[in-house]
Amino acid sequence: MNETISIVGIRYKRAGRIYSFDPAGIELKANDYVVVSTPRGLKLGQVVNAPHQVLSSELPEPPKPIVRKATPEDIKRAEEFGDKEIEVLAEAAQQVTKLNLPMKLIMAEYNLEGNHLTIYFKAAERVDFRELVKELNSHFKLRVELRQVGPRDEAKLVGGYGRCGRPLCCASFLNEFAPVSIKMAKQQNLPLNPMKIAGSCGRLLCCLSYEADPSLKVKAKPTATSDMPAEEAIETSEEIPVEEIARDKEPEEPGNVIDTGTDNPPPAA
Repeated sequence: MNETISIVGIRYKRAGRIYSFDPAGIELKANDYVVVSTPRGLKLGQVVNAPHQVLSSELPEPPKPIVRKATPEDIKRAEEFGDKEIEVLAEAAQQVTKLNLPMKLIMAEYNLEGNHLTIYFKAAERVDFRELVKELNSHFKLRVELRQVGPRDEAKLVGGYGRCGRPLCCASFLNEFAPVSIKMAKQQNLPLNPMKIAGSCGRLLCCLSYEADPSLKVKAKPTATSDMPAEEAIETSEEIPVEEIARDKEPEEPGNVIDTGTDNPPPAA
């Protein structure tokens, strides 16, 4: 029977994937913190989508219930583990150097109970890290899990700024990566220079997909002159002489003239 059930959207990290949970009768609203059960133990999550009704057929599996609404102690414990993760990463890096493993550690993450540690790393190929896991388990006295990530996931975890000067989209608001192709750059008449259409991750810019569809719609529209009556259309195929443009300009004050020593105009301020 296709019935409606109540779910709430939870996210563990900023711009992270949103997971559906059963609110379990707990009164929740957006931005509330909750404690949920995951395969890696209890985790602190934040409500992104307030409880709402959906059809059970829209979910791949029945949602797990939320354990409880987070207490101030839960939030404080998560912050303490966050500070400790930096020290953990430094210690793990020493073990990586000791074992001479071709991998780059990116981020460490504790669960809320402090008995499970996940370390994310990047490597050009598969790495045999079994010895590293043994050393880390022995040193930290808990279960350690290593997870290899790709270039895009690394940028999402680390963060940073794009060539636009703004924080990376993947670390700011993108929940999931959308497919991006070189065809999108061609459709927008962008230079096919890897230095100009690649992000900090080395892959094609995610923002190429933002204007892909609007760009195609604009190109599909007829030109402005084609919609105008013939008698009102203005033919501008010939270039307007520079003298005609300069004629309507007011002379510049001597104090505003900048001599650059070349025929090129000075760069804009």
